[in-house]
Amino acid sequence: MTNKIKWGVIGSGGIAKRRTIPEGIVPAEHAELVAVYDINPEANSAVAIEFQAIAASSIQDLINSDIDAIYIASPASLHHEQVVACAKAKKHILCEKPLGMTIEEAEQMIAICKEEGVLLGVGLMMRFATQHQAALKIIQEGKLGKPVYGRAQLSCWYPPIPGAWRQYPKTGGGGSLMDMGSHCIDLLEMFFGKIKSVNCFINNTVHSYQSEDSAVVSLFFENGAMGTVDTYFCIPDNSSKNVLELYGSKGSIIAKGTIGQGAAGEMVAYLESNDADYSAEQARSAAEGLVIDPKPVNTYMAEIEEFSCAILEKREPANDFTLGLRSQQVLAACYESAKTGKVVEV
Repeated sequence: MTNKIKWGVIGSGGIAKRRTIPEGIVPAEHAELVAVYDINPEANSAVAIEFQAIAASSIQDLINSDIDAIYIASPASLHHEQVVACAKAKKHILCEKPLGMTIEEAEQMIAICKEEGVLLGVGLMMRFATQHQAALKIIQEGKLGKPVYGRAQLSCWYPPIPGAWRQYPKTGGGGSLMDMGSHCIDLLEMFFGKIKSVNCFINNTVHSYQSEDSAVVSLFFENGAMGTVDTYFCIPDNSSKNVLELYGSKGSIIAKGTIGQGAAGEMVAYLESNDADYSAEQARSAAEGLVIDPKPVNTYMAEIEEFSCAILEKREPANDFTLGLRSQQVLAACYESAKTGKVVEV
């Protein structure tokens, strides 16, 4: 096998055109873009011309081209049938989240990929941010102490747009919680471990489309830590600083702008060298803390490179299907909580 994986793309418009193709597949050392498909033939043709790829006329046409793996970036409601079709054609698959529309669909997608002997990954690229990996290392080394509380926030301005599939539950599975909250929940589980139970509120605070434009989730982790995810489609972009806060018994890690599509933000760790004594005055040190500023990587390129190398090395990728299934399980509990008004076990 050559040292490059030949990629096809389903859903070449949207995030694929803006980010994953130019920033991920094209520059990745072990990837090569071969063919693209989109339901909009004009848009697909434009992407094919721009990136010197074959413009497939159908999914079957794409599958029949000389490719090893397929990146799926279509509306969520199509993920299940497209993953099944690609798996039966013996193509490895990196599917954007969510992995299907339900837990059952995710389980079926995983089962067919196992049966056909192909790898299935999920697009949760924010895990690959070098600052997030550096924070994870601090936590794993025990420097943060016992995890106490985590907050992840991701919001934007997403007004009503005709045909926008994320604004309809039948095509997107949900709104701000499904689309952006899933990244936040995944990151907090990466840092603090599995979530035991959730309490969730969703609302249409500003926009009147069918999916929620507002969501807040309270999280209780298996290790006793607690957390919050707040994510909105109705806060102006510049007003949302995409905050990440991680607190433990020995300090904290505070970040702005590391959650999102960019390669880096600002992150500072405030860590106690020894066990802190109780202070009745609750005095705060003016010390600046430790700036966490590793060399950034493009997270889209990192996820494509990891998946490509996993295929070449015949191993499971770090961004494998287990993350997608877990995401579905936690999100299902969140929406059930929002519906019933009760705390729901995951």
